[in-house]
Amino acid sequence: MKKLVIATRRSRLALWQAEHIAARLRQSHHGLQVELLPMSTRGDELLDQRLDQAGGKGLFVKELENAMADGRAHLAVHSMKDVPAELPPGFVLAAITAREDPRDAFVSSKYKTFKEMPEGATVGTSSLRRQSQVVERHPGLEVILLRGNVETRLAKLDRGEYDAIVLAAAGLARLGLEARITAHLEADEMLPAPGQGALGSECRSDDREVVALLMQLADPATSACVRAERAVSRALGGSCTLPLAAFAEFHSGKIRLSALVASADGKRVLRCEAQGHAVDPEALGDRVAQDLRRQGAAEILGL
Repeated sequence: MKKLVIATRRSRLALWQAEHIAARLRQSHHGLQVELLPMSTRGDELLDQRLDQAGGKGLFVKELENAMADGRAHLAVHSMKDVPAELPPGFVLAAITAREDPRDAFVSSKYKTFKEMPEGATVGTSSLRRQSQVVERHPGLEVILLRGNVETRLAKLDRGEYDAIVLAAAGLARLGLEARITAHLEADEMLPAPGQGALGSECRSDDREVVALLMQLADPATSACVRAERAVSRALGGSCTLPLAAFAEFHSGKIRLSALVASADGKRVLRCEAQGHAVDPEALGDRVAQDLRRQGAAEILGL
């Protein structure tokens, strides 16, 4: 193979992620040409609605998958937290690369922490997962919708439309905007989304040559952790309509997986933590999902 085309969203962060994988491919395969095919997705266009109301994470990937299906592109690069738990038939995640910072970031020019914020202060996010965890610990704060790319969200904060916003730390770091992070939110304060901080490369499952090229970029530890996290999501419905968090850490061949399901108002929060062998991360994820169901997750999620 002499040339690869990567389908990508047009945002600066998506382009950075696609170019990062392109550089890795060029480095691993001398003489390989890699080009980007920037595209606009439905998720990028619907900026006045919550993703859970507009159709979920698939809004960010459908157009990219169409480009692969009709031969305009060979692969697509995604932030793993944006990838639905179930891929359409005929597609595969051929590589999940080493995870960067999985944490969320508190960003504000007025306050250093959530605890400093007075009652009625506003927090911007488009994530039910973030919303439920914020209001659980800080019920006096008002969480309001914040959509758009990273730069758009920061601009809205700077204009005073929000007192604070919550963003993924990895996205800010990739864009050279780490200085905007007021505080990193540790997992015990804000449990991350499944796959947060990791990049995944998707391609057609029947394109064996591309699958083989991408598999060389995979990081085994990150892959096992993300597979466990996504198994929780898949077992509980698998979309961003769910206020669900899952985060796994790899140690000495084993995975410790923490997960959370919450009502959007933060009044009911279910948690589970378990450990299992990295050779079967999906089994660990299924076990954690079953425990959350026993605690009442189905009632919260309306399953």
